[in-house]
Amino acid sequence: MRGRVLIIAGSDSGGGAGIQADIKTVTMLDAYAATAITALTAQNTEGVFGVLPIPPDFIRRQIEVVLDDIGADAIKTGMLHEAAVIETIAAVLQKRAPGIPLVVDPVMVAKGGARLIDPDALDALKRLLIARADILTPNLPEAEILCGTTIGNTAQMQAAGETLRGLGCRAVLVKGGHLTGGALSDVLVTAEGTRVWESPRLVTRHTHGTGCTLASAIAAGLAQGLGLESAVKRGRTYVHHAIASAPGLGRGHGPLNHAHPLWATQPVPNR
Repeated sequence: MRGRVLIIAGSDSGGGAGIQADIKTVTMLDAYAATAITALTAQNTEGVFGVLPIPPDFIRRQIEVVLDDIGADAIKTGMLHEAAVIETIAAVLQKRAPGIPLVVDPVMVAKGGARLIDPDALDALKRLLIARADILTPNLPEAEILCGTTIGNTAQMQAAGETLRGLGCRAVLVKGGHLTGGALSDVLVTAEGTRVWESPRLVTRHTHGTGCTLASAIAAGLAQGLGLESAVKRGRTYVHHAIASAPGLGRGHGPLNHAHPLWATQPVPNR
């Protein structure tokens, strides 16, 4: 096991997304996962039925004690529901972890449609965390909210990535899962240029937690010393197989199979 990842995000009681997906992903990629939980949710595959915020001071304390003892080689943020939480996290990271790679997954809306961030927190997210991120990983709805524009193809995804890089982050991975068509495209925009990945689209309702999973996979790669493109490539492959071998749980948007590397030599079930 190599690479320490501190995950700052919300909990998903259904186990498919959030902290639970993050821990599974980082562990299965042979890195070490530590956490600072920002909120508890009552959640399953059909939706979010309640959110219990964690006080900002306690979020800060979680981060401090982990960094002071275990340390981190990469940090990943997920569900940050209000401005006070974002301000607290940004301040403690600036003080305790200024040189550690930061992956920001701008979680805004749950798969079932529930909003997971206060509208007035968007400005704080842009100014305080996106501005210092090594990579930002929005899906299309999140990128549209952050850019204030509609995105309908890969050219517009690239333009959105360039706009978001203007906020200060070093790289942006705009994920194209919400587009239609037989292929799924993800666009990585960096100072060196643009790279587009394409893969076959898997037709399935079992996609809950894909964004959390991919961002954590990238964070694990960065913590292990992989270059950014290599971390993204490995993360996409991991997510693709996790979707393809999803266990078929729940009545709604089901979870992925984060443990698929344990039985990679076995046939992938059709779901």
